[in-house]
Amino acid sequence: MSACLMCGCGQVTAIFHGSDRLYHTTTKQFSVVRCDECGLLRLDPTPSLEELQRYYPDNYWFTPDQSAASRLEEAYRRLVLRDHVHFVAQALADSKARGPLLDVGCGGGLFLGMMRERGLRVVGLDFSREAAGIAWARQRVPAVAGDLERAPLRSGSFAGLTMFHVMEHLYDPRAYLKAARELLARDGRLVVQVPNAASWQARFLGRAWNGVDIPRHLTNFRGRDLEKMLEGAGFEVLRWKHFSLRDNPAGLASSLAPSLDPMARRVRRVSEAGIARLMKDLTYFAMVVASLPFAVAEAACGAGSTVMIEARVR
Repeated sequence: MSACLMCGCGQVTAIFHGSDRLYHTTTKQFSVVRCDECGLLRLDPTPSLEELQRYYPDNYWFTPDQSAASRLEEAYRRLVLRDHVHFVAQALADSKARGPLLDVGCGGGLFLGMMRERGLRVVGLDFSREAAGIAWARQRVPAVAGDLERAPLRSGSFAGLTMFHVMEHLYDPRAYLKAARELLARDGRLVVQVPNAASWQARFLGRAWNGVDIPRHLTNFRGRDLEKMLEGAGFEVLRWKHFSLRDNPAGLASSLAPSLDPMARRVRRVSEAGIARLMKDLTYFAMVVASLPFAVAEAACGAGSTVMIEARVR
């Protein structure tokens, strides 16, 4: 049993057990355990890097094709990404830093493409060479494949750095925060988003909560865990946001009906006739809309299923 990355305690209590509900990459059972000292949740056993790579399908990111359904999905993604775009744009507007925006874990680059359309200089970074290539080809976003700790990027050169749903996937998220601190220009802004393990959805749904995403999420943060880790890495927290139009309602729908999740069906390469695909997509969209009032209510109470934080170097 490894020590807690937050407090170093080695004593834990098992909360629940589960396997890959969403993408079915494995039937292996894992535990989610809680640190007896600080309460941080993490996956046990921690998979090796070689094992973990098998749990990420080769089409893990969104890649639009020429079909009508795919074009509709991209239009929907653009709509629900607008609050991410606005949050980051406000952070950059409040900063005196100059330089491009770096998105770590950029996937196919849609978020950066939307930021570029606003006139901002952008750069993407992703573990996957294919994802970085898609960002270049589809979104005209300069992107490189690699690890943030060893990426060929100049220190102090970025006005902003974003990590949406990255920290929970890392063996050592503190190392990424240290690297982010070195890459940011003076008064540059870091925006980090993670699933919120203190949310109502997490408490009500347990292992069925989409945000726990066994076995890809190695750490399950509460908002206060993320704040403490940011402060320990030399950052000052400036703003919180508990609601994401992209993530919170859809996360609840995917928790309740993972077999209907459009991305999960594409990743699993489910064979579907056109009408069957359309009906599943419409059913899923109806569930997302029905989930919206609950997602808004939990966020209003500071218990949204994601938490987004803006910070700057102290």
